Amino acid sequence: MKYINVKNGPQNISAVILGCMRMPSLDTQKAADMIRTAVEEGVNFFDHATCYGKDGEAEKRFGDAFPLTGLKREDVYLQSKCGISRDPREFNWSRDYIVENAEASLRRLKTDYLDALLLHRPDLLFDPEEVAEAFDKLAASGKVRHFGVSNVTPGQLELLKKYVKQPLVFNQLQFSLDQSQLIDGGLYLNNLTTDRSISRDNGVLDYCRLHDITIQAWSPLQFGMFGGCFVDHPDFPELNKVLGELGEKYGVTKTAIAIAWILRHPAKMQAIAGTMNPQHLKEICAAANVELTHQEWYQLYLASGKFLP
Repeated sequence: MKYINVKNGPQNISAVILGCMRMPSLDTQKAADMIRTAVEEGVNFFDHATCYGKDGEAEKRFGDAFPLTGLKREDVYLQSKCGISRDPREFNWSRDYIVENAEASLRRLKTDYLDALLLHRPDLLFDPEEVAEAFDKLAASGKVRHFGVSNVTPGQLELLKKYVKQPLVFNQLQFSLDQSQLIDGGLYLNNLTTDRSISRDNGVLDYCRLHDITIQAWSPLQFGMFGGCFVDHPDFPELNKVLGELGEKYGVTKTAIAIAWILRHPAKMQAIAGTMNPQHLKEICAAANVELTHQEWYQLYLASGKFLP
């Protein structure tokens, strides 16, 4: 497993994160087995959100399962996200909502602290001063050690940073071989022949690198918003051909190569694996042992349907 150190944030965290959104599909014992498998594969970082499962069911399942693993709390990093309300349907970054949801996550996860709390998708009515008050309260009480955001633009980050005292050390963003908008806009700059020249994120990748914010790539094997997995999908013949060739070279699966492509980027991103299948997770973790060459990285990028202008 590869590990990274986040400036002003957690140290020695795994490049692969286990995303726990689908954990409610497992019973408590199988959830414990999944957590243990992750740690055995070198994964020490687990991602949650208050909206994963009805009434926080994903966090509750993890909290019930963790004592069965034999692991210590200090062996892992627990991260949760808040801000998405299912009922009523809204995004909410108000002071009380943040604090109440963070404390609810602690209860469900059966822990005294979160290693990281992220704001989950932008609240269009957010008041940065309220966010700052919530973060101050959670930090002062020791309930949250580090803070970040999810799907947030550079401008929104700057507004938050004007008031928030704590470093914002993570930004969860969609990124995969198919959904590569984080890098496309800069490549096709000022090119009227393709929609890929359109900036869809205001240069958030470069902003995060400049400000020591670690990107956590969600849906790293997906095409479209939630269209499905591109590995072995008939709509991606050229990409799967190259994934297969490189997989044979490195002795890993196509899945591992697709994840290795993300981990090869010098931004030192983390990739969030959302699987609850132990074997699939092992395939994903094998990516950490693959160091694609510069040429191979571009070979995959081009095979995914892009071109060099």
